[in-house]
Amino acid sequence: MDNIIRFETINDYNAFNNNETLHPLVSVVDLSKANPRQGSRMYFGFYTIFLKDVKCGDLIYGRHTYDYQEGTLVFIAPGQVAGVNSNGETYQPKGYALVFHPDLIHGSSLGKHIHDYTFFSYQSNEALHLSERERKIVLDCFSKIEYELQQSIDKHSKKLIVSNIELFLNYCTRFYDRQFITRDNVHKGVVERFENLLNGYFQTDKPQTIGLPSVAYCAGELNLSASYLGDLIKKETGRSAQENIQSKLIDVAKEKIFDFNKSVSDVAYELGFKYPQHFTRLFKQRVGQSPNEYRLLN
Repeated sequence: MDNIIRFETINDYNAFNNNETLHPLVSVVDLSKANPRQGSRMYFGFYTIFLKDVKCGDLIYGRHTYDYQEGTLVFIAPGQVAGVNSNGETYQPKGYALVFHPDLIHGSSLGKHIHDYTFFSYQSNEALHLSERERKIVLDCFSKIEYELQQSIDKHSKKLIVSNIELFLNYCTRFYDRQFITRDNVHKGVVERFENLLNGYFQTDKPQTIGLPSVAYCAGELNLSASYLGDLIKKETGRSAQENIQSKLIDVAKEKIFDFNKSVSDVAYELGFKYPQHFTRLFKQRVGQSPNEYRLLN
């Protein structure tokens, strides 16, 4: 698992899996055509989506193991490293991969909005678990893309291929929304842990030593990606993770402000602000009064 196999082009990945390259920038890869192999780490220079059909090793993304079972989708952005840990066993890959190079979508609607599909930034324990009906929709989308790839390339090809990729990603957005609901108990646990993490953070000297808690910091402490945590918190609370952090920050600030032995600057530094004026600005935005006004009028 230490050596990394690099795939810079779609053709590289097709050749590795014994698939024909029908288009230099996009492919629907039938993994069952690949030769049996042992697990390895792989670098992908393009967008990659795996649809796993059977249990065959644990998918590793970065240094984390995916919650990756039969009937799941995993999304990998260009420049990421993933792989399979087969524990030294030889296995036969199965399932499909949709791979497309960023050059394919440049100048298109999808190219302008690709960063809206935040699941490309998800990491460990964040795979999309499909129902049987959802799996059929995914395979239908793959089939339409494959159909276009098998035609002679004409002026319509790129638009139709990119449109079908965008349709597929929009379905995945819906499926993730469904997963946030159906895994409600799991996610409520994450929200509770997020709230406890913030409570504990401001009860220590971390604000003075580390600074204001960021979404990335909280996600790391909860073993989640920042994107997944942000999307989950938004769906569970109706507010972004950053808004929740700021809300907790203001609650703590309101308590500290009534310690008249401390100046507003002292409170700001205790909360992790480098510059007191930034604290004053945020407080006034959220409360409608400056810290001094709040202290004197309440």
